[in-house]
Amino acid sequence: MSCPRVLVAGLGGGSGKTIVSLGLARAFQEQGLAVQTFKKGPDYIDAKWLSLASHSDTTNLDPFLLSSEVLENLFRLRAKGADLALLEGNRGLYDGKDVEGSCSSAELAKLLRCPVIVVADCTKVTRTMAAIILGLTAFDPQVDIRGVILNRTAGCRHQNILRDSIEKYTDVRVLGILPKLTENPIPERHMGLISDAEHGADPFAAIAGCLRANADIDACLAIARSAPPISGEVAPLYPAPVSGATVRIGVARDAALWFYYQENFEALRHAGAELVEFSLLADGAVPDVDAVYMGGGFPETLAAGLADNESMRHSVRRCVEQGMPLYAECGGLMYLSRELLFEGAAYPMAGVFPLTTKVFQKPQGHGYMSSLVETANPFYSPKTRLTGHEFHYSRCIDIENVSSFVLRVERGQGMAKGCDGVLHRNCLAGYTHMHALGNPAWAANFVSAARVFQAARLAGSTCPDIRL
Repeated sequence: MSCPRVLVAGLGGGSGKTIVSLGLARAFQEQGLAVQTFKKGPDYIDAKWLSLASHSDTTNLDPFLLSSEVLENLFRLRAKGADLALLEGNRGLYDGKDVEGSCSSAELAKLLRCPVIVVADCTKVTRTMAAIILGLTAFDPQVDIRGVILNRTAGCRHQNILRDSIEKYTDVRVLGILPKLTENPIPERHMGLISDAEHGADPFAAIAGCLRANADIDACLAIARSAPPISGEVAPLYPAPVSGATVRIGVARDAALWFYYQENFEALRHAGAELVEFSLLADGAVPDVDAVYMGGGFPETLAAGLADNESMRHSVRRCVEQGMPLYAECGGLMYLSRELLFEGAAYPMAGVFPLTTKVFQKPQGHGYMSSLVETANPFYSPKTRLTGHEFHYSRCIDIENVSSFVLRVERGQGMAKGCDGVLHRNCLAGYTHMHALGNPAWAANFVSAARVFQAARLAGSTCPDIRL
């Protein structure tokens, strides 16, 4: 199928590729184009901002979490019918998980035969930028680098030397020269850009205006339209569902917990679940559901509100004690702990696990994860290999209170070096963020556990501990 597409990459983290991606997405959307945005890597925050800028649901494409076949199929499905597929890379163009650059933005661009526009931070550099761009093109000639947008330039003289040097020594076109901004239109903090829930203004019109004024967006669109057609048929994303009663799964989704992949929701619905959203901040109790899903987010910044909602904390704990299946990732683990320590204050949480989580100034776990399931539980069969990622500034400081862990971590940090996942009744919580398309049995197992709880509740009996 015809699929105009372009990947916006950077020289490294903080180069400005997110701002450029947001500006292009909104500028093209304002032109009346249907823009489908993608985020390379597991990042939830950039993906949410891209969704808002493009008025589309951004899809994460990660070569570690997903196989090449699944990734290509997912891209074909989401891009079908769009006027433009805009992909934002992560880190530097060639940065991957090893010295070969596996899972890098460059490898994704090659897999999808996607032209690349590089965003370069030009702070305190002039002619050397030509050498950098020349090195990028020579490093892997199979990567189709079609243009560069120069970011954080100082003035006319700086800009002219940059442009003239790149055009003299390379074949890469300078597509734009952006000035230094007096302030970041989207402030940052320890996990990157702040969430949209904490930023009231709509910054996209101004960002798009900056791109239109300082970059040739028509040339960017022409590059995207020069991408070759995509071959291959769209195949089903999810395995055939197991027949059974429809169950209701509550999703804790508000300003405290909102890190979710849309594919995880789709997988649960496909497996036979109706999803019911509720708020740990605003609602008084868990709704009438058969299971609960808690993703990640920023519970520390809203810890006072979570602690003040005592009725919800007690409701969650009662549901777990009754045997309701509950699956929690990162921020969900923090909420299920006994206490959360942040900026010198202590906040009571749900108390499902006898743990205290503390938020530190530096990351306590950051990167891809690979684990082996060692303990029977409701969601994964023993000896299953679980892939995921982690990005957390919190840590359980009294890990000695845990007698055993569900996961043996082979790559990553987890709750303790080499360990992740705690289990109480039918509640599993850990720091691993999981993508359903990379772990296809998860949704079916989740729904199956919810059916066991539903049947026990309808029969008026106690739900047993569910173990695969």
